[in-house]
Amino acid sequence: MPHVAQERYSKLVDKKLRATLVTKDNLIFNTSYEGSPTGGKVKIPVRDTEVAVGDYDKAKGMELGTGSTTYIDLDLNHDKAVNEIIDNYDAASVPDGIVAERLDSAGYSLAQVIDAVSIETLEKEGTSEEASAPTKSNIYDSVVDLRTKLSEKNVPTEGRWLLVSPQIYALLLKDTTNFIRQGNLSQELIENGAVGKIAGFTVFECSRLAVAKEGQVEGKLSTTNMIAGHPNWCHRVEEWSVPVAIKGLTNNYIGASAVQGRKVFGAKVSKKDAVIVHRTTSEAAAE
Repeated sequence: MPHVAQERYSKLVDKKLRATLVTKDNLIFNTSYEGSPTGGKVKIPVRDTEVAVGDYDKAKGMELGTGSTTYIDLDLNHDKAVNEIIDNYDAASVPDGIVAERLDSAGYSLAQVIDAVSIETLEKEGTSEEASAPTKSNIYDSVVDLRTKLSEKNVPTEGRWLLVSPQIYALLLKDTTNFIRQGNLSQELIENGAVGKIAGFTVFECSRLAVAKEGQVEGKLSTTNMIAGHPNWCHRVEEWSVPVAIKGLTNNYIGASAVQGRKVFGAKVSKKDAVIVHRTTSEAAAE
């Protein structure tokens, strides 16, 4: 019975996590892997070309082609835990309402952490495109330029995404000619947090893009305006290493319990050219 409760609680936390994430699974990051995440490392499949098509000879048939899928390691090097006390209740007597509230909060908090790590991974491992901050008059041209760069690197047009800062989203909303607003999207995209489409990109607003942050570009302050990419080469894997449970506390705690659980995860960009980080840099202030 405790195992069933752990599985149910973990699923409830994951449901809230999935709903809260801006960097959605299978839209921004793909989740394909082989191996055991709880072991700290998995293999992720990476395919850089499509299946070859050639002429078929009815008499001789056709030579077998060699698949171009390779596997690379993804370290699950982020280990996060939930461990919050519920005072005045032992594990068996915690009201359902309190359990639900704590699980909901745990899912929300984990999503914030995973989003932050995922965005930082995209910013660090993607291709940096330094430019002036877009304006109302050139925002569409800036997005089209990103589209062209991805096409030049043979990134599929289907499934492309664009993460934008709140400031860039405000500019897009003012482009009544080119920006397709949320109300005209499919229900599935709306439910997954998309705010619109432009130049073939599905657009997501993200307040976690770097703002005047040191370190992304050495010796300068860097503001990320938007990130364009495709889930084929953006990877993220997560797993509960210790499933969520309500556990009674002992020793110094009397008549108390806690929500506890540990989740491991990792993120990686496997093709630098498939993620373009449009950023504006400025000189860091002297000490």
